[in-house]
Amino acid sequence: MSEQQKVWFITGCSTGFGRELAQKVISLGYKVVVTARKVESLQELKDQNEANVLTLSLDVTDRKQIQTAIAETIYEFGRIDVLVNNAGIGYFGAVEESDEVEVRRMFDINFWGLMDVTNAVLPHMRERKAGHIINISSIGGLASFPALGYYHATKYAVEGISESLSQELAPYNIHVSLIEPGPFRTDWAGRSSEKTESTLYQETAGKNIEDTVASQGQEPGNPEKAAEALVSVVEANEPPQRLLLGKVAYDTATQKFSNLLKSIEESKDTTLSADYQN
Repeated sequence: MSEQQKVWFITGCSTGFGRELAQKVISLGYKVVVTARKVESLQELKDQNEANVLTLSLDVTDRKQIQTAIAETIYEFGRIDVLVNNAGIGYFGAVEESDEVEVRRMFDINFWGLMDVTNAVLPHMRERKAGHIINISSIGGLASFPALGYYHATKYAVEGISESLSQELAPYNIHVSLIEPGPFRTDWAGRSSEKTESTLYQETAGKNIEDTVASQGQEPGNPEKAAEALVSVVEANEPPQRLLLGKVAYDTATQKFSNLLKSIEESKDTTLSADYQN
């Protein structure tokens, strides 16, 4: 089977990474299932290659819709080779001041929605002993900043479960890759996020909200380049478990883990003293 014959299933294709990736994959001749809550927003993608593109309405918090979408995909294309869990939202607010309703909604989309789609696809991939799951995480799944505590919690959860899933699926020849972008021009901090303005933490959470809003449209990340990078991950003979995207992500991650390793080594004696001494 050539790379161009693979069947992709991508969530959250109305805007941002999902839309850019869908356009790229369609242009390369893959068969693609593009999904969004409002299916009418996907018509332009369908028009690019009607024979290879299936557009479906999908709210990842609706398990019935998930099952229907997977069934329609299998009926139309026979299989799913690549699942891209891209659907997600952001939420800005100091931890103490955050709106619980918005936070739980974000968990339902960013974590539980991702896992419900994954669990619906896995039986088909296991049966064929082949597949690739791409989970769109964030540099915010590795490092944390003020005003994004609960968002980070959703992405840290995706990181942790993806590592376990990767090990469990290895015998079935199913790969799991985490994609960790820095700031990209995807309107993530705009229409795709909710915000609770800070009154108690203006110097930390409040300032980060202001800075993020002010930087909209000027982020260094290029979504088109990100789409190319995702395709390269799928086409790789040995796909990476993680891929950082953008210089900000690279700098942030290397600094975070450099500091973490330094802290671990500084506490080494205390750490090792906690074991029984043989």
